[in-house]
Amino acid sequence: MATTANRVDAQTSDEINRRLRLQMEERLAYYETHPDQIEARLTELDREWDIERTLEANASTLAFTGTMLAATGDRRWLALPAIVTGFLFQHAIQGWCPPLPILRRLGFRTAEEINQERYALKALRGDFEAQSGNKLDAVLRAVGIR
Repeated sequence: MATTANRVDAQTSDEINRRLRLQMEERLAYYETHPDQIEARLTELDREWDIERTLEANASTLAFTGTMLAATGDRRWLALPAIVTGFLFQHAIQGWCPPLPILRRLGFRTAEEINQERYALKALRGDFEAQSGNKLDAVLRAVGIR
């Protein structure tokens, strides 16, 4: 079974993973020369939906819709929530489900990929530099604990 951290990445084509990494590297290169815009990018990252959240929202919408259609009309609509929850379970175990390749191609990233960019931006901004020798304090400030 794939680990939580790598299951989506492992089920995504190398081409798409490479493209997502390259896009992040290009953004980081931009912010290296525009450090005054890092804070705005960090705010954008706080609002970015990761692939898990997107899959959960889509699955729950489809399951709810199927249930409501079955309750108010044709009971065959109950097949929709059954199929959707089955795919959601498959995603929980394997990291793959039918919408995953489509969403990855659309640019949806894992929480880990978003956090990699977040911490790279914080490092560019200098958040991890120790001031007056207190390295732990600098790290805690950088990750938002202090």
